[in-house]
Amino acid sequence: MNDTSKLSPDASPLRIANFRAYWLSRLSMTLAQYAMMLIIGWQTYNLARDGGMGVGAASGQLALIGLLQFIPLFLLTPFSGWAADHFDRRNIARLTVLAQLGCAGTLAWFTWSETLTVTVLFGVAIVLGIVRAFNGPALSALAPNLVPKTILPNAIALSSIAWQVGMIVGPAIGGYTYAIMPALPYITAFALFAVSLAALSFIGKVQQPARAANRRPIHQMVEGLRYVVRNKMVLGAITLDLFAVFLAGATALFPVYARDILEVGETGLAQLAMAPAVGAALTALWFSFRPLKTNVGPKMLWAVAVFGLATVVFGLSKTMPLSLAMLFIIGAADMFSVYIRQSLIQLHTPDDKRGRVSSVSLLTISASNEFGDFFSGSLAFLFGPVIAVVGGGVGAIATVALWSRIFPVLRTTRTFDPPDELLDTPPEEKLQEQMP
Repeated sequence: MNDTSKLSPDASPLRIANFRAYWLSRLSMTLAQYAMMLIIGWQTYNLARDGGMGVGAASGQLALIGLLQFIPLFLLTPFSGWAADHFDRRNIARLTVLAQLGCAGTLAWFTWSETLTVTVLFGVAIVLGIVRAFNGPALSALAPNLVPKTILPNAIALSSIAWQVGMIVGPAIGGYTYAIMPALPYITAFALFAVSLAALSFIGKVQQPARAANRRPIHQMVEGLRYVVRNKMVLGAITLDLFAVFLAGATALFPVYARDILEVGETGLAQLAMAPAVGAALTALWFSFRPLKTNVGPKMLWAVAVFGLATVVFGLSKTMPLSLAMLFIIGAADMFSVYIRQSLIQLHTPDDKRGRVSSVSLLTISASNEFGDFFSGSLAFLFGPVIAVVGGGVGAIATVALWSRIFPVLRTTRTFDPPDELLDTPPEEKLQEQMP
């Protein structure tokens, strides 16, 4: 870092070889992940429908895919965050990419040989849940080790761009290559994971963070959760997203809408998956030029309400243009709330706790996404997909109304600047931190 430590704040992180390798690895991996997961859901639903299951029962299979990914994430995320602070983050990232490469190769083989079963897809979903639990914390924590602090915000922005591009282009790769040949999405994902692994191998040795002496791992893990529970702003922002996205998880039912409601096939499935990502990406781009400064709390609540309303309209839609428009709004509203929530969490959390609080936030995101998929699929199994999606959207709107009363600080927060007292460490906690 000697040659780069004096870079100006406007310098591009891509001038640093280690960061170039990291950025390429993250882009390739994200493209592969979103391409592969789209087709896993599509094949699971089609195998169930072609096997004689009705729409509701086949939707239940999608619920199981979400559950099988969530359980490993839920159980392992606290430990994976600790591992990322105690072991070489490059090696953790390499092992997780290697495991995903193996999953892509396995699915490519079974699909090519026409021997793919739902059991194989379920097994791969479990492995991917385990992998993602360790992959996210390791890669997120690795980026700040690769660039000087002066250009870290630029590096975070570029890393977010890689993720957004993967969210948009990945589903397109999956859907359109599947239309050419069913095994092709997995073959493509295999190649992209190989590129990601090769790029990670070019990252040189980086400095590991200093380890806290005489601190039990469990104590360190619980400390972040304890701070979240105590800080009403952070707790309210995290749980608002948790319950809103958990209830309104329409994305899990895209295969149902693509095959049986909108009847648009695998290429239409790719468009459905891309629409919210495009809305999110454009919103993020807007905020990069016009950052939000006023009435941040009320605007976050309104954004989640719009998210729920657009979900209701999507659930009732019978035409592709209206469905795509609503999904675009869903993605934009979600990114709007994410932008505010993440900024509030980071700025309302002391620096020495940000890593562990971020781990708690990651766990809730996993709960809202993967376990939300299980919830939506289960509702579709019991009541049908339309009722499941519409009911979830109504639930998200109700969550906004309820949270504005339970956490009035969300209604009254006007700027991102935290009150000084929120960043003060209570005397009893300072004493605990000094104890062996």
